[in-house]
Amino acid sequence: MGWEHGSERIIADASTSADQGRVTWRPVKSLWIGGMTLVALVAGPLTLAWDAFAVFVVLSAITLCAGHSVGMHRRLIHSSFACPLWLEYVMVYSGVLVGMAGPFGLMRQHDLRDWAQRQPHCHDYLCHRRSFWLDGFWQLHCDIDLEHPPRFELEPRLANDRVYHWMERTWMLQQAPLAVLLFALGGWSWVVWGIAARVSVCVTGHWLVGYFAHNEGPMRWRVMGAGVQGHDVPIAALFSMGESWHNNHHAFPGSARIGLHADQPDPGWWLILALERLGLAWEIKTPATMPTRAALVRLPNNDGGCPACRLALRWWRSLAATRTAN
Repeated sequence: MGWEHGSERIIADASTSADQGRVTWRPVKSLWIGGMTLVALVAGPLTLAWDAFAVFVVLSAITLCAGHSVGMHRRLIHSSFACPLWLEYVMVYSGVLVGMAGPFGLMRQHDLRDWAQRQPHCHDYLCHRRSFWLDGFWQLHCDIDLEHPPRFELEPRLANDRVYHWMERTWMLQQAPLAVLLFALGGWSWVVWGIAARVSVCVTGHWLVGYFAHNEGPMRWRVMGAGVQGHDVPIAALFSMGESWHNNHHAFPGSARIGLHADQPDPGWWLILALERLGLAWEIKTPATMPTRAALVRLPNNDGGCPACRLALRWWRSLAATRTAN
């Protein structure tokens, strides 16, 4: 396999199993997201103001798009494009501020799940196969302890990087400097909405997209031999910064572009294109530049995409044709 598959940091052997294990409650993880959510639910309505809500929207968009989607996922995990190291640090740090995990922790979670879903059999925790409420509790408050886990091994570039080790050790604490800045600029309402509400909504939203993307929704591709298939979640395309085109991502995990069609908006891809025009991104991988996957099958239907986007495209093409005719 090449790095485009995104789980070559997972080292497995004949004894490794993806379907045998126990789900265990993790107190620190549970108290982190539980505390953020509790503060958001209790203090959020009491401190709601237009400026605080604007801070919530802007910070969510920046940390999810530049941070999680482009920095953490497409650059750090999949190496789907190259950029200057300082820019990589800035984007990954922004991804740390999402409040999900440190860079290595997120890579470990992602790669283990990615590897497990490509096996013939996969534990229910790793493929979101249980009921909605149980899966929510599992993903947000627990972790999986496999009986025969694979080994996670970082590539030397990352394993020897002191900046990333610092981010990993302090990822929860990184909310504190931002909270101080928000308090100085807008008081407690900005802190509640810019930290607690943002972290709880973004982390919970990430789980929601993952749950539906592995259970139901349109598909244009099937990966033969994989125990779990990805589905698209069109309604979440903009909120997830293009990550919800998950069927495409299962088909082409190393692609910097996840929304592959005109009716699949992908803000993360738009940011990468902007960086390319500025000379800050290069060696950008797309399905056209990647090796053919023998296990990948194009389905005969054309499901997927955003219905509203298709309507807008038809309107625009009709308008263009009218102008040409006149």
